[in-house]
Amino acid sequence: MKDSGNPGVDRIELLQTFIRIVETGSLSAAAGQLKTSQPTVSRRLQALERSLGLRLLQRSTHVMKLTEDGERCYAHAKDLLDSWKEMEADLRDTQDEPEGTLRVLVPHAFGQEYLITPLVDYLGRYPRVAVEWLLHDRRPDFIAEGIDCAIQVGVIDNPSVIAIKIFDVPRIAVVAPQLLAGKQQAAQVEDLHMLPWLAFGTFYRDEITLTRQSDGAEHRFRIKPRMSTDSLYALRNAALAGLGAGIVSSWLVADDIAQGRLLHLAAEWNAPPLPVYLVYPHARYYPARLRLFLETIRAMPSFADVMP
Repeated sequence: MKDSGNPGVDRIELLQTFIRIVETGSLSAAAGQLKTSQPTVSRRLQALERSLGLRLLQRSTHVMKLTEDGERCYAHAKDLLDSWKEMEADLRDTQDEPEGTLRVLVPHAFGQEYLITPLVDYLGRYPRVAVEWLLHDRRPDFIAEGIDCAIQVGVIDNPSVIAIKIFDVPRIAVVAPQLLAGKQQAAQVEDLHMLPWLAFGTFYRDEITLTRQSDGAEHRFRIKPRMSTDSLYALRNAALAGLGAGIVSSWLVADDIAQGRLLHLAAEWNAPPLPVYLVYPHARYYPARLRLFLETIRAMPSFADVMP
């Protein structure tokens, strides 16, 4: 956005760069998000400071912090750019085709399988949008990482974000048939503790709770896992290999159960379902590419509608 005949455009770019520097915490991180070089980001910061006649950042080898003027500039810049975006959105035809890049953080297993269908649908309808599909089983720092939205499994305890529950993931106990050879009694819920177990460390480690679907009765038992993992795929493959029984998301093993590669243990009993949320930061303005992606995800069918 360089136009010597329109310095206002340059100032918008300088303010955008300044905001990225502050929110990412470094010039190099800001350069990465802006897809430019660190020297360019440094020049823009210097140009903004010259134009205002103020020192906005105090920098040393290892520390960067806002000056008092910098704090005021950041607050004004955020308000100004939010108002600019709102003005653009108001003046444009609401039917304009969305464009740009959307950064989405998704869990590894969901992001590789279950969520690909709505992603393909979204990109098929909006060809001028590109998506960075980031696979991580962690909580995002939306501002510092430049993440537009995330899909997260489990309870959301961050009050600074918007979290919309989109469905619950049913979870069941499974085991390879060969592991039950000669141990048919172990398939009863009271005797499940007799089996070797695998653990999905993100949600359970040394105790398993199962609930009977008919009346809500609970059965708890302790386990000493032969293997613990933070990967659903690793747990599923270990179960297929006969290493132990495990609690897994039902959608991941539906075909394995149908083909007889895994058995659903104590079929009347399930582990507590995991809630899945669509999460994004509060903002005065959301670009069309994000609004339409949120609509696509919220329109996904629940597991109750798609699972047998």
